[in-house]
Amino acid sequence: MSLIHTIDKLEAWFGYKDRQNKTLGFVPTMGYLHEGHLSLIKAAKSENDLVVVSVFVNPTQFSPGEDLESYPRDIDRDYRLAYEAGADVVFNPETDEIYMPGSSTAVEVVGEFTKKLCGASRPTHFKGVTTVVNILFNIVKPDKAYFGQKDAQQAFIIKKMVRDLHMPVEVVICPIVRESDGLAMSSRNVYLSSEERKQATSLNKGLQKAEEYLKSGIAGCGSVEKLIEIIEGTIKSQNLGVIDYVQILDAETLGDIATIEPGKKALVAVAVKFGNTRLIDNRVLSIEKGI
Repeated sequence: MSLIHTIDKLEAWFGYKDRQNKTLGFVPTMGYLHEGHLSLIKAAKSENDLVVVSVFVNPTQFSPGEDLESYPRDIDRDYRLAYEAGADVVFNPETDEIYMPGSSTAVEVVGEFTKKLCGASRPTHFKGVTTVVNILFNIVKPDKAYFGQKDAQQAFIIKKMVRDLHMPVEVVICPIVRESDGLAMSSRNVYLSSEERKQATSLNKGLQKAEEYLKSGIAGCGSVEKLIEIIEGTIKSQNLGVIDYVQILDAETLGDIATIEPGKKALVAVAVKFGNTRLIDNRVLSIEKGI
């Protein structure tokens, strides 16, 4: 396995590995890998001849005052974990390797769905994400690219970009990986104090209670207003979490809905801040027809 820092050396590696005659899976990350990332690498390895993992803390997706400088970094650890999970190469470029001097081009997906959820409080975030993913796709040229369901809005937007621009890559969305107590794995979990870490499980517990209510068959169980009330009540029962949003949207369009209708899928998404640490989580819920 190789650790590569430049595009030229990555292209040379592709030539050495006979890339033209092999399928390539790509897992873009910002590093500080956890089991969620590793599950993506393993999925990519199971479906492709070669797997590239990028480790790049992308500055354009951070807003002023966010944790760009303090974002956890440990490339030696990431390299080891990626290797153990089955990666063939880790691509760890410097910022000016990705954004060339004088670079002034961005790729942005527009639409109301970009202004909801994380897009409401982080208005420049997804423009940074789509720009860097587009650049990385152009460099790596993967057959398949792997993303996690935890970043559901990001996954939706990337799939939209790939579709709209006729990009020759298949986007694969993999399930959320959770800690034993249900907390969705995130590189930012290391920021949490012991008490914040304990209370952070309220995100998943709120989602679970909403799912249980939705499947209870009680009259009006699909009411978005009621489901949000259940989730917010669970999170607010703890004293350290500050809710950014709790929203329930059509899972196929990210459009607004008032009720989860039988046979339809809904994205139930939450974002909560514990101190300076912002956590997100979600579930895709539905009711069987006839309930």
